[in-house]
Order: sequence, then structure tokens, then C-alpha cells
Amino acid sequence: MRAFAVFLACFCFAALAGCSREVAPPAGRWEGAYTSADAIIVARMEITGKGEIFVSAPNAENIGSAAAADRAAIRERLAADLAQGWDSVAPHPLDFDGKTFRKPGGIAPQAEWDSSSKQMTLIVYLGKGAGIRIPLRNVKTFSANPFAGA
Repeated sequence: MRAFAVFLACFCFAALAGCSREVAPPAGRWEGAYTSADAIIVARMEITGKGEIFVSAPNAENIGSAAAADRAAIRERLAADLAQGWDSVAPHPLDFDGKTFRKPGGIAPQAEWDSSSKQMTLIVYLGKGAGIRIPLRNVKTFSANPFAGA
């Protein structure tokens, strides 16, 4: 009976330790962009020292038939929308396990952090397709042109 009590206590301790694993997300600012034949996405992510996570990723879809001049205008509009709307972005509650950000209780990754390379990757889901992984670059301040350096 005593061995069972010790086993039960160890099991409960291990379960509690596994459930309470909280890792502080890395503080910083990241931005980037994605362009394909059919979509354009601009993105910003900021994690405050308090662990608040702000993300915005305006996009344009189904633009495969757009002319080059129209695509340039879409890029400019998305960049302007991102910059103008940033102050109204609310923090997103995301769970972080040291590598992957997920919605609370969710399965699909929303972002990934590679601590060895300091690389943040945002995952954007357009429709029901696979997520689009957008590598973000670390910035001190956000720029008006998230396509710079992309």
C-alpha cells in the first residue's frame, strides 16, 4: 500500500509538472511579407516584456489575374493598412511551449520560434488550406514597408 501511495504521489507530481510548463515567449518586434502568384500577406508581431502578443497580417487573396501595376497597388495598400491599424491591434492569447505558439487549447501552430537562430515564423491560414509560413525579421521599430528585406 505504501509503494502505491509513493507511486501515486510521483505520478501526480509528474502530471502537474507537465501541465504547468510555461515558458516566457521572447520579447521583441518582427515583421515580414509573403508574395505568391495568388496571395500577398504583410505581417507584424510584437511580444512585450509582459508576454502580451500582438499580431496583424492583412492579406489579399485570389489575385492571380492581377496585373503588375495592380499587384504593386495591393502591396502599398496592405502595407498602409498594417501601419495605420497597428495601434488598434488587441493582444492575442497564445500558449507557448518554448518553440510553438498555439491558440489556448488549440492544435494548429500560429507561430514558431527558433531560439538557436532567433528566427520567428508566423503561420497564416487562408481558407482551409495548409498554413503559409512567413519568416519574420527582427526589427527595433516597425517600418512603413514590411516588404523591405523580404
